[in-house]
Formats: sequence, C-alpha cells, structure tokens
Amino acid sequence: MTTIPSGPAPAADARQRKREQRGWYFYDWANSTFFTSVITVFGALYMGSVAADDARTDLTRNGPIPCVDDLGRDSTLQNCDIGLFGLTFPAGSLWGYLLAAATIVQVLVLPVTGAIADRSQSKKKILGGFAFLGAASSALLFFVADGNWELGVVLYMLGNIGYGASIVVYYSFLPDIATPDERDAVSSRGWAFGYLGGGVALALQLAFYLGRDAFGVSESTAVRICFLTSGIWWAAFTLIPLRRLQEHQEPHGREQGVSVLRAGFTELRDTVKAARAFPLTLAFLGAYLVYTDGISTVVTVSAQYGKEELKFADEVLIATILVIQFVAYFGGVAHGMIARRFGAKKTILGSLSVWILVIGAAFFVQAGQQFQFYAVAVGIGLVLGGTNALSRSLYSQMIPAGKEAQYYSLYEIGERGTSWMGPLLFAAVGQATGSFRYAIIALTVFFVIGLVLVALVPVRRAIAAAGNREPTVI
Repeated sequence: MTTIPSGPAPAADARQRKREQRGWYFYDWANSTFFTSVITVFGALYMGSVAADDARTDLTRNGPIPCVDDLGRDSTLQNCDIGLFGLTFPAGSLWGYLLAAATIVQVLVLPVTGAIADRSQSKKKILGGFAFLGAASSALLFFVADGNWELGVVLYMLGNIGYGASIVVYYSFLPDIATPDERDAVSSRGWAFGYLGGGVALALQLAFYLGRDAFGVSESTAVRICFLTSGIWWAAFTLIPLRRLQEHQEPHGREQGVSVLRAGFTELRDTVKAARAFPLTLAFLGAYLVYTDGISTVVTVSAQYGKEELKFADEVLIATILVIQFVAYFGGVAHGMIARRFGAKKTILGSLSVWILVIGAAFFVQAGQQFQFYAVAVGIGLVLGGTNALSRSLYSQMIPAGKEAQYYSLYEIGERGTSWMGPLLFAAVGQATGSFRYAIIALTVFFVIGLVLVALVPVRRAIAAAGNREPTVI
C-alpha cells in the first residue's frame, strides 16, 4: 500500500521559510553557469573545432592533404567530416546534433526522475546527485583536447542530464518553501539571482579568456579552464541549498533499489492518465510552451542577427550577452514586485506585450549602430527573467499536490520538445526573404499567440480544480 500525500506544507515559521528560500535561490545562481558559459558561449565554438582537429589529423595520417574546401584552402568546420556510430557528418554540425540528442535523452529521463522524486522523501539527495553529476561533467570537459571530441559528447550528455533532472527537482521545491502568496516573489528573486550568478561567472571567465596571453595560456587551454571553473562554481554553490532546504514531502512509498524505478514508471503512467482531469493546467502549459519557444529563439538567434544582419564585431555581441544577463536580474526582481500588486497572470500578459515591442524595435536597428542594439538588449533583459519566473510560479499553483516534480518534468520536456519551432521559422523566413530582419519580426507570432492563450486561461478555476488554495492576487 502507498499513501497519497496531502501536499507539501511550507514551514509555519516565516523565518524558517526565509532561510529555505534564500538557500533555494542559490541553486539558480549555481547552475546558471552551465547554460551561459558551457552551452551558450564556449561549448558551441569549442566542440566543433576539436572535432575538426580530429578530422584533419585522420586525413593527414592517411594522406598528405588535410581536410580542405573545394579550392584547396584550409577548411571551415563544415567541410571537415567526422564519424560516430557509423554515421558521417560535418564537424560544424556536431553541436546541433548534440543539442538534439541531449533533448531526446532528457525527454526519456526527466519524467521518471520527477516521478521518483515525488515518491521519495529524499528530494535533496536527488537534487544534489544530479547537480554534482552535471558539475563534474562540466569540469571534466577540461580534458577534451587533441581531437578527443567523443569524450566531450559523453560529458556534455551527462551534463545535460544532470542539469535538466536537477532543475525538475529544484522547481518542485517551490511549493515546499513558499505559501501561495509568496511564490511569485520567491520565483522571481530566484530567477533574477540566477541571471546575476550566470553573468558574474561569465564576466570573470571572459576577462580571463580575453586576457589569456598575460597568463601564458593558449586559446584552447583558456576555454578548457572556463569549463573547469564552471563545474567548480556549480558544485560549490549547490552546497548552500543542500544545507538549507528541508524535506517537506511525505513519501508515497518505501520501495528500494530497482523497485524505485519500477514504481517511478508506474507513478508516471498514472500521472499522465490523471492529467486529463486538469485541462486548464494543461492549457496554461500549452500557452507557456508557445511563448517560451519565442523567448528561447530570440535569445539564441540574437548573436546571429547581430553578426550577419547588423554586422557587429564579436566584442559587441559578447558585451550584449553580458548586458542581458545583468539587466535580467533587475527585470526579474521588478516582475516580482509588479506581480505582488497586479497578480502573476496580468504581469505575464504585460511582459508578453513588451516582448512584442522589443522585437519590433530590433527590426529597426540600423547596421553598425551598437547603442541601438544595446538598447534592445536592455529591453530583452527587462522581460527575459521575469516572464519565465512568473510562469514557473503560476504553474506551481495549478499542479495537484504531491505531483510537483512530475508536472515540472512535463514543463521542462515540453519546453525542449517545442524549442525547434522558433529556430525553424527564423531560418525559413530568413531564407525566403533573404533578410534576417523579416525573420526576427516573424517571431512576434509566438508572443501574440501566447498572449491570447494565456488571457483565455481562467487561472482561478485552474487552481481550484487542482485542489490548491488560491493566492490573494493572481
């Protein structure tokens, strides 16, 4: 027999809640370096170059001509072929395939991770285990050199599993540490703190990378040291939430060993079946998946837009990334303050409206006008963290008690599973029109549709249907 919990109960003592909340914020601070440094800035460039070095070495070993382009010149990454599992593809495509493979693996891993976490009374141990897996994998990327890109593939996959699974468990702590009226502010502060942490770590790493000659290290070694410090940063700051968070959730069962996995799959199956009884929760999730695809696409293509359409140098693009990171801290805090007065739903609607205006402004930025580009970056930063933070907290209000980690696993894999739509639209419009200006403005469709869908969701009814207490302001 298993027992169904009545739901997490935040500590009655406000001081105890504050202590846990402050500890919880630090996991956003800790893990952000994986996304900003390992994925966004250093990983995409480095992995392809290591694979290309391996391809050149193989060709040189087997003949006098290294991998070259059609004119016999030193090749670009796209002209150096590598092989894996019997498949051959250009080294420049490795990162894209790696991102896709990591998404598929997470779709398989995250739901059962959430189910096991919901059944367990050891969510902290699960959080710590996956966090240290991701941190160790990031740090070990230091040893990816001299063409051994296969090691990088394995470590990157493990890092993504650690990151995604720990995020699911981390999100599920929100109802444990905050009352319904506190969640918007707590989620916004956590998200803001994460952007600040990612920005500080990236700024320090970029300062080291750009000044590497003064330290007597090569470009490759500098990048690998940045991987190492990202892992250390992630692991070190994870110790703070692990010390401060408490276990609030009653366990569903007492299984051990293999039976935990079996019970987790059973629980997941039951949750998926039961989710049909909460159509309003799923409706909000669907709306979120639409506009978050727009958000992630704007972030991922902004550098391409700045470089290829607006002709900015790499230094401008790096500075833009840092501007977004630090402004997002203030934007996240501001969203929490606004939501306290007007409610999360209205604040999200307002934020999506600002997104539409910001993308419209990006369309009119003139080539070479870097301060116009920085102004758009400020606009993105102001709404970037806050939109996601309030979506996270509002969704927590609509989740049935005892199912937090499982529903957040659906939240995460849904986000990853739909993240191809925005880049596809951007690429297709860019190809059809020959201009990335029309491609960037086309992304407003995600925000317009998302705004309409969120407006149509009766949030109070969704919260009541899930059996949760309504916050005073929504």
